[in-house]
Amino acid sequence: MLLPARMTADEEARWVGVMLDKLAAQESRRMLDDSDLARRAEQLSEQYLDGHARPASVRWVTNQNTRWGSCTPAEGSIRLSHRLQGMPEYVIDYVLLHELSHLLVPGHGPRFWRLLQAYPRTERARGYLEGVAAADRLPHQPVRGEGPDEG
Repeated sequence: MLLPARMTADEEARWVGVMLDKLAAQESRRMLDDSDLARRAEQLSEQYLDGHARPASVRWVTNQNTRWGSCTPAEGSIRLSHRLQGMPEYVIDYVLLHELSHLLVPGHGPRFWRLLQAYPRTERARGYLEGVAAADRLPHQPVRGEGPDEG
């Protein structure tokens, strides 16, 4: 979003606050709970994996800060990082489908990636996640009005 250059720092801060509140309200309406995740996983398995991936459980977890998702094929459990909450639906679908594919194929060999080729937004979702990961590694840059020389 671009803001007019004529805005003062106070106006900009107020406007950004209003927009962040609106976005948060939209995202809170779209947040999936664990049962929603399980239903979505079932739909994705049917649509892209001929229903062959059948997880015993699918849930959000807060202890995964270095991976987006994980899967324990022996238990049939899939866990998605809470950091995905609020991301676009196609990104969450990609991570779910990625973990569902691990129920069928361990590792990341050619057979695994062939399963994900059916999902049309694989590359876009991977790019989005790579961008988020890269941004997380950047040093914090103060927003106008936040730095030591402002105010």
